[in-house]
Amino acid sequence: MTIDSLRAVPIFGSLDDHAANELRKLLSQQTYKAGSRLFSKGDRGDSMYLIESGTVRISIHDQDANLLVLAELGAGDFFGEMALIDGRQRSADANIIEDARLWVLQREAFCAFVRDTPDVAMEMLAALSERLRRTDELLRGRVSRNANDEEAARSTLADRAADLIANFGGSWKFILTFVGLIIGWMTLNTLAHQHAFDPVPFNFLNLVLAIVAGMQAPFIMMSQNRQGEKDRLRADLDYRVNLKNELALAEVLRRLEVLENERIPDLVKELKAELR
Repeated sequence: MTIDSLRAVPIFGSLDDHAANELRKLLSQQTYKAGSRLFSKGDRGDSMYLIESGTVRISIHDQDANLLVLAELGAGDFFGEMALIDGRQRSADANIIEDARLWVLQREAFCAFVRDTPDVAMEMLAALSERLRRTDELLRGRVSRNANDEEAARSTLADRAADLIANFGGSWKFILTFVGLIIGWMTLNTLAHQHAFDPVPFNFLNLVLAIVAGMQAPFIMMSQNRQGEKDRLRADLDYRVNLKNELALAEVLRRLEVLENERIPDLVKELKAELR
């Protein structure tokens, strides 16, 4: 288990080398066979796991007893880190899918480590506070934006010119104009006889056609690249919107849980007291 692997866990990301080394000493390595279960939903959360090798499946069962797989974690992943802080019951099942070697950090050892090094505890709290602050800013900020407006604001004059040329080159206006130009060119040089500036077989016309075709290709590729950038921008905006919705929904569920566990029983008691 390297220090960088330990720092990949968000609550340990701010630890210095000395603190990370001390915490690493508290880890114990354990191996598990495929098919075994680490913990079940409702078990007491008393440890965190870091995966060195193998695969762990995190899953729950819905109301109809159907298995819902939340994640399949592999080497370098971790889970159960919040149990180190709150010690609450597990919210899902964890099963070993492939023979696994895990590093385990017990909550008791972690709490003792925090009590002995209060400065480290403050650093971890500061890291958690920073993550909460960024999440709060994301929740307050408006992330729903028009991808076309965002892309237009970033585009340069050369980008807009390439789009205009590519759009014109792929339109019926260009086809009809070019066909008319070719027919007029050929008709004019055929009727002019000795005074033709490009007699049959119209070598100069072939050169012009080759130049136009050669110039069109780069403009079309530039426009396609910009379309790819727009697709990536749209995907990024969609991700931000989905993330905000997920965080907002989680906050709503948390508030409902608080309301259900704390406020509603108090209201029921007050109503019963008034009815008496």
